Amino acid sequence: MADYTFETVTHSVHRWIIPAPEPLGAAAEEISKAWAVAANAYRETYELASTEPIPGEALRFHVRDAAIVIEYATEERA
Repeated sequence: MADYTFETVTHSVHRWIIPAPEPLGAAAEEISKAWAVAANAYRETYELASTEPIPGEALRFHVRDAAIVIEYATEERA
């Protein structure tokens, strides 16, 4: 009989979507607000103190047709 293990991995992506329609784009204030909320959510998810730095590659920024998206991913193993 073969020996093996089994696991289930749930991958979640958390996104903050800031409208950035042309020709004006998104205001820095709106990006800043969403970035702060995303950073706080990341800290809460990974139980980081407010004084601990967030890893440099944790939050990702993406440009869509008419939006800027800030995101981070989590994985849970069962």
